Amino acid sequence: MASENHTLFHKKVSGAGLLIATGIVFGDIGTSPLYTFSAVFHEGETISATKALGVLSCVLWTLFLLTTVKYILLVLRADNRGEGGIFSLYALVKRYFKPWLTIPAIIGAAFLIADGIITPPISVASAIEGLQKFDPELNTVPWVILILVLLFSFQQMGTGKLGIVFGPVMFAWFAFIGIMGILSINGEWEIFRALNPSYALSLLRDYPGGFWLLGGIFLCSTGAEALYSDMGHVGRNNIRWSWLFIKICLVLSYAGQTSWLIAHQGETLGNISPFYSTIPSSIYVFAVILATLATIIASQALISGCFTLVNEGIRLDIWPRHKVIFPGTIKGQSYIPVVNWFLMIACIGMVLYFEKSANMEAAFGLSVTLTMFVTSFLFVSYLYVKRVNVLLIAAFGILFLSIETMFLVANLDKISHGGWITLVIGFVLSAMMYIWHRGRKAQKLLTTYIPLRADQVKMLRQLSKDEEIPKYATHLIYLSKSDNDGFVEKKSMDSIFKPPVKRADVYWFLHINVTDEPFTLSYRLKTLAKDDVYHLTIDLGFRIEPRIDFLFRSILEQLVSGGELKLDESPDFKYALNKTGDYKFLLGDSYLSSENELPKLQYVLLRLYYNLKKIAVKEEDNFGLETNNILVEKYPLIVTQAPTIRLKRTYD
Repeated sequence: MASENHTLFHKKVSGAGLLIATGIVFGDIGTSPLYTFSAVFHEGETISATKALGVLSCVLWTLFLLTTVKYILLVLRADNRGEGGIFSLYALVKRYFKPWLTIPAIIGAAFLIADGIITPPISVASAIEGLQKFDPELNTVPWVILILVLLFSFQQMGTGKLGIVFGPVMFAWFAFIGIMGILSINGEWEIFRALNPSYALSLLRDYPGGFWLLGGIFLCSTGAEALYSDMGHVGRNNIRWSWLFIKICLVLSYAGQTSWLIAHQGETLGNISPFYSTIPSSIYVFAVILATLATIIASQALISGCFTLVNEGIRLDIWPRHKVIFPGTIKGQSYIPVVNWFLMIACIGMVLYFEKSANMEAAFGLSVTLTMFVTSFLFVSYLYVKRVNVLLIAAFGILFLSIETMFLVANLDKISHGGWITLVIGFVLSAMMYIWHRGRKAQKLLTTYIPLRADQVKMLRQLSKDEEIPKYATHLIYLSKSDNDGFVEKKSMDSIFKPPVKRADVYWFLHINVTDEPFTLSYRLKTLAKDDVYHLTIDLGFRIEPRIDFLFRSILEQLVSGGELKLDESPDFKYALNKTGDYKFLLGDSYLSSENELPKLQYVLLRLYYNLKKIAVKEEDNFGLETNNILVEKYPLIVTQAPTIRLKRTYD
């Protein structure tokens, strides 16, 4: 049934769906005409018609191959119960390629977040800089920072109401750039001879430094990854049908800018971008306002995408745990305060460092190229899992990995001009995720599990009935990492039976199973001793908010009201407002024991992991547990026991 529902969701096409897709999916790629040609044609440069036609040809073929063929026609097929994006794609294939596919998934996610740091500054700056037509000395930095601060400050309110205007504004934007493109072409439709790939090949092969222009040309495809990441919000077919209109408008805009350049060949390019140069003076201010709104919406979509990505990473044990808030009613919408303020500070840092959009272009593109490269790699793995013909897999891999390798090499030329910043950010984020993932994995591997034998269940049952021991709670719940209902952590049994003994009416061993499907919400119950001992598994999709306290209470009320669980009515039940009793979640929190004798590298890795744990949210916050219902017990993590030391006793 779930499979049928998500298939219908992807097939369904509606006017509202098309408008929403236009508003929240295409913002990044839709504002690329503002800065793409500025990255290729620089202030003070003598305009060349040969270069202009060659660049247009490269742009048209990049949009066709990378965006239309790769993402629209192919990658959008790889949906995980309706969801897309790097972590969704990774979740589809990880069980077949453990553990080495984790590394490219981490790298791709890290550089997508790095893209989220540079996209808002360059987009907003490129729009605001249009005002320099009136005042060439205008300092746009304060205005860009003000817009960014407001943008990030509003994130905590959610985008439900604001999202209503996204579609109409972006539709107006695309219609505007399309019309401006037609007016700039001015009947010279011969400009579309650039569809002949020979112009692109000639630019790369014959024009001086032509190959390195690919680093700027690539900016026309930034935002293509968002088409895949946002698939779950609007559906595959709404994206595909919207792209027909979006691509026509983008092509017309780039063609119009090229026509303007050719009409001014031999002249020196001024400080106004080719895009703004095509705008008539009578509507120039309107164009700046509309462009600013479009870039804000594009930035908003990318920021929301970062929240979704991090939330998925938390659920998949790849990103350190942070507090996740779900501010609106839109499916999958989330807000992560620490990520929001980190992005804001990083974006402001970018503006202060680069000052102008032309300088930011050096840092832009490199992170997106790496993300696209990883998506292609993971998609090849997905095709293999789906048993697609090996020749077709090879054709896809060779074609797109080759194209993206060319763009990657060309973008490496930007490293010394500021591209190193996004590389550093990407690698730092990758290292953080890798350390967290390895630390969590080591912690799980070193957890000792013991079988729940009949005699142990009998002891739990006897303890539950022993009224000579003070009752600790009606329900005592141990969060367990064991997905096998016949095994529990040894530390849980030690916690119950080692003094002080913890007596409860009912003992629960609760396992949270984060599924590879995004929106799973179900539970499984194994009765180990009726009315006394249970193993409960809650299956949560990796995009579901883990409100475990609320979910457990709901399950408990369902079991009690249905007569499946009967509680001994002690005297205090007579006055209780509910008939389910109180409950306590008992959590285990490990620390790196000083008794370990570890190799240096492993020690550093685990020490860094435990330092990350200090800045991550606690287990109770991560699982949505109420503070009055929890008890945390510390226990040492011993990887390699230090050798026994015999001390020599001395006497005075």
